[in-house]
Amino acid sequence: MDWHAAIGGLKARGEPGVLITLLRTRGHAPREAGAKMVVSADAAWDSIGGGNLEKTAVEHARGMLASEAEAPEILDLSLTEHAPALHGRQCCGGQVSVLFERLAVAPVVAIFGLGHVGYEAARIFSRMPISLHLVDSREEHALRAEAEDIRSGHARVSIHHAPAPETVIRSLPAGAHVLIMTHDHAEDLFLCEAVLGREDLASVGLIGSAAKWARFRKRLGESGYSAEQISRIECPLGIAEIPGKDPASIAVGVAAKFLRRDDPAQRQEGGRPR
Repeated sequence: MDWHAAIGGLKARGEPGVLITLLRTRGHAPREAGAKMVVSADAAWDSIGGGNLEKTAVEHARGMLASEAEAPEILDLSLTEHAPALHGRQCCGGQVSVLFERLAVAPVVAIFGLGHVGYEAARIFSRMPISLHLVDSREEHALRAEAEDIRSGHARVSIHHAPAPETVIRSLPAGAHVLIMTHDHAEDLFLCEAVLGREDLASVGLIGSAAKWARFRKRLGESGYSAEQISRIECPLGIAEIPGKDPASIAVGVAAKFLRRDDPAQRQEGGRPR
């Protein structure tokens, strides 16, 4: 797989990575300036020349991932027999400057249920630079999403007709945001149990009224989940100041709450009954 395809794969999985570019070369070097490769925490694609140069670059990139460094970095390396080398000598005789750029990870949002509210939410989220998973156990609703304009926005969209939607829960990357809004309260409850089996999700929201959530809390508690675990699920959804109970208004509130997720000063607990 080349570095172009590797970037696409990382974005689709919501996995961080680093793009490595030979920025400048002086004298003899194993690859020309502009050569690129991509590195993740446990894999690498393409090549900037192999040997000590490439191994050193890979380790530097993984150090950036581990430290969550965001700013680009440049590393200058000499390719002579006298230069320090941890991974074998390269005697090309040149020097290289290597640019390291962390690849932005698009947030992953999964909407379970493509009814009136779910479909309106899908339309809004599809305009965002995210990885969007749309899931429905009903084939006709999944086909509707395929037929409409959901794919015309900035999001990378995956549409799932999943008679067992919990399988999609298991396949989501760590850090995903989950919105549960299916047509069936029994399916909603089953998905709540599925997400509580994942401690690495960024957020979980459930559509419903305060009365529905009281019943769900009781059922989840009876199933053995602790109050702390159950509190990971937000219900009702949205932002209280956004009025209206029509599907579009509810979807706007859900999207607005998502957009405020990284601003603690603006976060607000709770929302309108749904």
